[in-house]
Amino acid sequence: MQIETYFDFLAADDIRLKGSRIGIESILYEYLYHEQNAEAIAARYPTLSLEAIYILYYLQNRPQMEQYLADWLAFGQEVRETQRQNPPPVILRLQRLKSEHQTAVPA
Repeated sequence: MQIETYFDFLAADDIRLKGSRIGIESILYEYLYHEQNAEAIAARYPTLSLEAIYILYYLQNRPQMEQYLADWLAFGQEVRETQRQNPPPVILRLQRLKSEHQTAVPA
């Protein structure tokens, strides 16, 4: 089996399923954390072949792929925390409007 048949290795932290913009982390997350089988994942991502979804690369490179996914999850958590601590102006404005609306509405 040629791994390159199923995956595009764009960078060390960017592995995509061949011919798509879908990262392997999206498939692994469904498989590992939501315990979805390949058929359920294929229903969610209909542009992917069932063969590609079976995650042959993951099964052959489990430790590296588990670290890849852990890094992806940690990065996502860092981004959410940064956004929580430093919300963009539009979020601040929406929070202000919500507060003003709640204050204006009689209880």
